[in-house]
Amino acid sequence: MHPLLVLLSATAMVQAPAKQVPDSDVARWEREARAVTIVRDDWGIAHIRGKTDADAVFGMIYAQAEDDFNRVETNYLTSLGRMAEAEGESAIWQDLRMKLFIDPDSMKAKYSASPAWLKRLMNAWADGLNYYLHTHPAVKPRVISRFEPWMALSFTEGSIGGDIESISLDQLQAFYGDTAGQPSPAESGGQPKEPSGSNGFAIAPANTLNHRALLLINPHTSLFFRSELQTTSAEGLNAYGAATWGQFFIYQGFNDRLGWMHTSTGADVIDEYAESVVRKGGRLLYKFGGKERPLGTGRITVPYRTPTGMAADTFTVYRTHHGPIVRAAENKWVSVRLMEKPVEALSQSFLRTKARTLAAYRKVMELHANSSNNTVYADADGHIAYFHPQFVPRRDNRFDWTRPVDGSDPATEWHGVHGVEDSPHVIDPPNGWVQNTNDWPYSAAGRYSPKQVKFPKYMDEAGESPRGLHAIRVLEGRKDFTLERLRDAAFDSYLTAFADLIPPLLAAYDSEPGSDSLKATLAEPIAALRRWDYRWSAGSVPTSLAVYWGEALTTAGTRLSALAAACDRLTRDFGTWKTPWGEINRFQRLTGDIVQPFADSGPSIPVPFTSARWGSLASFGARTYPGTKRMYGTGGNSFVAVVEFGKDSVRAKAVTAGGESGDPRSRHFNDQAERYASGRLREVYFYPGQLQGHTEEQYHPGFGLKPRKP
Repeated sequence: MHPLLVLLSATAMVQAPAKQVPDSDVARWEREARAVTIVRDDWGIAHIRGKTDADAVFGMIYAQAEDDFNRVETNYLTSLGRMAEAEGESAIWQDLRMKLFIDPDSMKAKYSASPAWLKRLMNAWADGLNYYLHTHPAVKPRVISRFEPWMALSFTEGSIGGDIESISLDQLQAFYGDTAGQPSPAESGGQPKEPSGSNGFAIAPANTLNHRALLLINPHTSLFFRSELQTTSAEGLNAYGAATWGQFFIYQGFNDRLGWMHTSTGADVIDEYAESVVRKGGRLLYKFGGKERPLGTGRITVPYRTPTGMAADTFTVYRTHHGPIVRAAENKWVSVRLMEKPVEALSQSFLRTKARTLAAYRKVMELHANSSNNTVYADADGHIAYFHPQFVPRRDNRFDWTRPVDGSDPATEWHGVHGVEDSPHVIDPPNGWVQNTNDWPYSAAGRYSPKQVKFPKYMDEAGESPRGLHAIRVLEGRKDFTLERLRDAAFDSYLTAFADLIPPLLAAYDSEPGSDSLKATLAEPIAALRRWDYRWSAGSVPTSLAVYWGEALTTAGTRLSALAAACDRLTRDFGTWKTPWGEINRFQRLTGDIVQPFADSGPSIPVPFTSARWGSLASFGARTYPGTKRMYGTGGNSFVAVVEFGKDSVRAKAVTAGGESGDPRSRHFNDQAERYASGRLREVYFYPGQLQGHTEEQYHPGFGLKPRKP
């Protein structure tokens, strides 16, 4: 199981000089470009109009490439398993993991067999990117100098890597690498992982002053992860929202009739099988149903960049009918099974953006190709809803599916998938709201939520969370919602985790003997926390104390010793423990790099909200970096929108972290930073009339343009 190292000459796999583009390609691209109009508003956001859906896709991906081609290409280097061709040997295992599932020949065959309408969109997607590179010769791709339509099938949902990311790279390397056969390395320690995911709220007309349904769209991702834009065609497409760089559909957004917000699910949709592998006569077999089957074998080559040229590792890989082998455990080889429906997944991701009624949206769900998302929904007809993923395998509930199950036992096979009707969901509950914050579905609508006892255990592994409890707190019992008050709810400053954690700290302090020296030392910090209302703000000293104390709890012996450690750290780093939270917690964007550098000497702005770990609905995952005392955020709120659906029109406000452009020379690189940090959303220009007086540029891709203004 050791890899075969294949060394190539220093020039063998280096990107060849760009080939002359055939005149027929250029002529086709120019025809497509003439059918597309891009309007850039005064925030740099692209509003794309085309005659057909394919025209809109062409313009949409061209506009994304204008704003940040590096992120577009990087996402496809990841999804295609080609990151090592740019980053080098460190990315080999990440690439191998992707290549276990993404095979170019298979994807090409699926592309060829795709419905004609979808092939047109994939063709337009590739044409838009290739035309961008043709019209921008100064842009030098790191690896992909020519995009092919089938590549769109490698990245069909909004999260890079999607379900595949759950496969441990350490364990994959332990199985297929030089340490093959050794025990898998233990998980590293350190601070708890920053909670990921998103917030979605939907409010029924009965709970709003204007008697119109409202929707909160608030993905929590790495910052600068998605592009904000609008894409419109004469074929009924008119979607606005957040699109993950490189994709040709709005992932979280709305059209003039309805909106959808996806949150990461806690449903168990991926299974591991402990396979009984035996060797007989030089052949590898695995047991299933009392018989032995040949173990599938194949070879995967992973090219990677070196300082002197290109090299490649070639791996012999194995699979059963369940899926590829990804690790070993307890003398078994472990295979993984997950959703592999790229054509259906890409179809579902695009078609739902064109749905105009609840019935139409539910019809798209029948493709059963959404495995990673819960959905919070609202529409102009006044409907609100929560839906669970539409790809949850139907399994025998006797087994513990959180652990590898016996791959030789036919009882552990999947039996289709659960549909909407037999999955947790709720439509138009009497309480007038639904929510999901990556917590379980059993509190999605308060007491009208789906009942846990009615569903198998594998429907949820997340449980309740501090953010989920906070969501219920701001939604329950209110009938006065407006667009602005929904925004206020999304940025409510209460920290539910500390409301639970601080009282035991105060009790521990009160029970200490009065003569204890630690008690005297902590008297002033304890008094500050005792007066605290558990709300964050940039000027709040108790927020600083609480966050540093909460982090110290993971290593300190007692609650009081953790508070002493927190005070010591604050004093050491900032001169006093009485340091306001906004002096510590900062938003900084210095370069267009995907991995951002941070420096205390560089410009930054205060962010009042905290990590989701403490129950903050407005999430900001920040920490210190080598050479910094301040904490800088890399994830959390990345796009926030509140939407109001009227019978005749839709109104929305939004903000994107930093700005729309990845170019530090652009005025739109950081023009939304202050709004992002303060939650001061700006008006969305959804209708052409709203763009009057708010238009910076209007053009056909590649035509009649001077270089775009920085």
